[in-house]
Amino acid sequence: VQLQASGGGLVQAGGSLRLSCAASGRTFSSYYIGWFRQAPGKEREFVAAISWSGGNTYYAAFAKGRFTVSRDNAKNTAYLQMNSLKPEDTAVYYCAADQNPRLGVREGYDYWGQGTQVTVSS
Repeated sequence: VQLQASGGGLVQAGGSLRLSCAASGRTFSSYYIGWFRQAPGKEREFVAAISWSGGNTYYAAFAKGRFTVSRDNAKNTAYLQMNSLKPEDTAVYYCAADQNPRLGVREGYDYWGQGTQVTVSS
């Protein structure tokens, strides 16, 4: 499966962005989608994940209450809605896919998109 993340940009603190992850190549609905982020000089970290049908979602502690992961299997697209953004959310955001991932682990996903930059100004 090929993944393309988009929707990043520059936003002021307190603002919102919605990232998209468009997939092609194989049956989208057979893959979990995970979102990760990597800030300069830091390790890539787990943000959120969503199960095949969207019935189960998972979040890192910092994302709970502010971020919402969703998917539309008819459009082969997953989303990450980010609200109340903070300067510390500045990072490159990646989407990843796997049929049976180790959810919060970078190595648990076989397929990765190219990343989209999110910059939150104070």
